[in-house]
Amino acid sequence: MSFTKSQLEKYADVIIWGLETARTKKFRPYDIINLRFETDALPLAETVSRKLIQMKMNVFPRSLLNPVMEKNFYEYSDKKQRAFIGKWEDNFAESMNGNILLSAPASLTHLKSIDPKRINETAIARKRLRKIMEKREEQGLFSWTLCTYPTMELAKQAGLTIKDYTGQIIKACLLDSKDPIAKWKEIYAESGAIKKWLGSMPIKTIHVESNSCDLKIALGEKRRFLGISGHNIPSFEIFTSPDWRGTEGRYYANLPSFRTGNIVEGVSLDFKKGEIVKAGAEKGEAFLKKMIEMDRGSKRIGEFSMTDRRFSRINRFMADTLFDENFGGKFGNCHLAIGASYSDTYSGKISELTQAKKTALGFNDSALHWDLVNTEDKSVSAVLAGGKKITVYEHGMFKY
Repeated sequence: MSFTKSQLEKYADVIIWGLETARTKKFRPYDIINLRFETDALPLAETVSRKLIQMKMNVFPRSLLNPVMEKNFYEYSDKKQRAFIGKWEDNFAESMNGNILLSAPASLTHLKSIDPKRINETAIARKRLRKIMEKREEQGLFSWTLCTYPTMELAKQAGLTIKDYTGQIIKACLLDSKDPIAKWKEIYAESGAIKKWLGSMPIKTIHVESNSCDLKIALGEKRRFLGISGHNIPSFEIFTSPDWRGTEGRYYANLPSFRTGNIVEGVSLDFKKGEIVKAGAEKGEAFLKKMIEMDRGSKRIGEFSMTDRRFSRINRFMADTLFDENFGGKFGNCHLAIGASYSDTYSGKISELTQAKKTALGFNDSALHWDLVNTEDKSVSAVLAGGKKITVYEHGMFKY
């Protein structure tokens, strides 16, 4: 099953709405948009490209490596090649105004035989480009968004037919409605009320409790909650980047996670004084342990998120973090990311947030950012500055 022409048009419109919504300053004619896509997403890439050109954008289309080419790179390259970044890439990052990724993986396991250290070397080297784009985003000159195009591989790994998988995307992205953008604007407004409510409270600590989790997270100073900002299509999560130094207890991810050719299931993480002191997994444990040794910040928390089941129509495992981290189902989900923080969760003037200030406030820095999802029935409470404890999330819903 593929998208109809009408659904492709709607999907492209929603993606561009996301890109525009995620940017604090309006796009101007002839801004540069980097349009990255995997081969199977070509029909969507063609539609998005046309619409951007009609908007007077300068579009830079770029097809990503297919599984064979990507495996060849990591298998046969040397360390110097894996760390290479051309000067043109630095210059392009400095001039980009928008970045769109159309994900359509033909394989989720082709890098399974590759030593994760090789992949980590490239991730660490390319961190520099991410920093450039992050700074431009802070200045209101850049935004990004991403989405998923259905493939046979995704459907297979999720245990669905391609028809059902495509149907999940249509439903989750609201493409079955007459005016998807109007629906997204409604959710955007409703989420704004929740973020305002959370931000109005002097939260010191967040406590996550479920059958498998007992985790305390220090929110940190000058933090705000973000989400449903246009960065991801779909997106229903409300998140923040807490002070990594105040993470204590156990977290468990019951949803599987695919990452660089590996699948990890049943992840348990024990934190003490802000760092992972014990990591285990029912499947893929060796890979998990190599990931958390990527750099100094990879064993620390970079994000904590909650999704309200009343927003999300996602009710199946999708073998795609973009969808799985926005799981609705019966109990919604919470997820945490180990690795890099999001600097835009800083509640002060973002231009004043230097690297030294980020460090002092407990924003984590890493080449890794890995979302790990828990869909159990849970209670999330907030301990306020005066010691009062209130429930902010329960049975998959915010209690505002």
